[in-house]
Amino acid sequence: MKELKDNFSQQADQYARYRPHYPQELYEFLYSHTAVFDKAWDCGTGNGQVAAQLANRFAKVYATDISESQLNHATRLPNIQYLLSRAEQTVLQNKSINLITVGQAFHWFDAEAFYKEVRRVATSDALLALWLYDLLRIEAREIDELLDAFYNHTLAGYWDPERKLIDKHYANIPFPFEEIKAPVFYMEYEWTLQDVGLYLNTWSAVQRYIRQHGQSPVDVLMPHLLDVWGDPEARKKVSFPIYMRVGKVN
Repeated sequence: MKELKDNFSQQADQYARYRPHYPQELYEFLYSHTAVFDKAWDCGTGNGQVAAQLANRFAKVYATDISESQLNHATRLPNIQYLLSRAEQTVLQNKSINLITVGQAFHWFDAEAFYKEVRRVATSDALLALWLYDLLRIEAREIDELLDAFYNHTLAGYWDPERKLIDKHYANIPFPFEEIKAPVFYMEYEWTLQDVGLYLNTWSAVQRYIRQHGQSPVDVLMPHLLDVWGDPEARKKVSFPIYMRVGKVN
């Protein structure tokens, strides 16, 4: 089975604060293809942002993650049960789950073992949804060019190999289910320059760079961003495109 990787425990508090939140339209799309709203499983839940949304519609939500620190920062609701568990082996009951969601986490899983677990716990009409969000885009082209260079060059060699699956928008992953075509969704925010810098520091590649060099590459990037940003307190539109693979399990 694939080696476990936990890249986010050390900065779990910052991760919870600055990781984006998915639009309601994404959830409504999933609900429109969901037959029963009894039990949902949010796998790789992180700080529980997806689980908390699912809890508004499902009687019971199971939320699993390998990071105890992340789970300690997760949203608490009476119908959410958090479980410290890897994706490929859970204590969930056979044929009990109506919707399985994986937001920005599937690339860390052992796909074959995870799909086996999905088939075990899914009801006959269950839905599986895997999604990712791509590199942030900001309204000024000059800013995007700096972010692209930071992502592709400054952090080259610091990303895990699994990051390539995100770059391909999961288009090349195995997906042996009855697929439902999903639109591209967008997360949009109004962020200051400081917000951008704090978000960039949650990247796993940035954290790996810091461990190796003792300083954050974001600190070097920020003055260049400031040159094209203008007033650092000015808020600019930040957009994250979201790509999904959705399908009926059985």
